[in-house]
Amino acid sequence: MVPDTAYLAMEIPLLRLQKNDRIQIVVSAGAPELAAPFNGGVGNYRVGDDGNVSTVVDRSSSTSGYTIDQDGNIDFPILGKMRIEGLTLEDVREKVRSALIAKEYINNPTVKVDLLNLKVTVMGAVTRQTVLDVPEARITLLEAVTQAGGLSNIANPQAIVVIREQDGVRKKIVHDIEAASIFDSPAYYLQQNDIVYVEPKMAEATPRDQRNRQFWTMAVGVTGLVLSTLILLK
Repeated sequence: MVPDTAYLAMEIPLLRLQKNDRIQIVVSAGAPELAAPFNGGVGNYRVGDDGNVSTVVDRSSSTSGYTIDQDGNIDFPILGKMRIEGLTLEDVREKVRSALIAKEYINNPTVKVDLLNLKVTVMGAVTRQTVLDVPEARITLLEAVTQAGGLSNIANPQAIVVIREQDGVRKKIVHDIEAASIFDSPAYYLQQNDIVYVEPKMAEATPRDQRNRQFWTMAVGVTGLVLSTLILLK
C-alpha cells in the first residue's frame, strides 16, 4: 500500500447460511407463554425495568440450535420445515417473524437469529496454529492471522491462502498481505469453515536436517584446514 493514499473500503458481504450450519433462533413476545412453544427450552424469560419481556439465552447448552440438513431445511417447532440455505441471518429472522404473524400465533414477535458454528482454521507459518471460534458472524483475514499470533519468521507474506468450500466447490484464494488488493478479495471477510494457510518461504529444517548441515559444515572446515596445511608444507 502507498503511504498517505486513501483506498475505498469494501462493503462487508452478508454471510449466507450453508448446509450443516447450526443456528439459534429465539422468539420473544409480550406474553411469554405465546413464545415458549417456539423456543424448545433454549432460554428463560426476564422482565425488564420498562416492563418488556425478553428471552435470556443459555449459550452453554450444547443441544440448543437447529442444524441445516442436506436439503437446506431446518425443522422449526410448530412452523415445521423451513428452507433457509442461502439466506442471511436477517432473512431468517424476517422469515420466522412473518410466518408467526401470518399464522396468527404472535401479533408482534421479536426474533433473534445467531450462527453458532462460525469457526476458522489458521495453520501454516503462523506463531500459533489454531481453530478460531468466532462469537460474532464477522472476522477478517487479517484479524484471523493476528489472533493466531501473527506471521512466523519463515512466513511468505505474499502467499496467504484462504481455502473455501461453497456450493460443493472448494477453491483456493491467494493474498499478498502487503498489497492493497487484499482488501478487495472475496475472502477478506472470512466465512464459516474457511481454512487460512500461510505458506512458508522455505521448508522448516528438521532436527536431522540441522545435524546434517552441521556435519557438512564441519567436514568442509576440516577439509579446508587440511588443504591449507598441505600447501604450507610444500
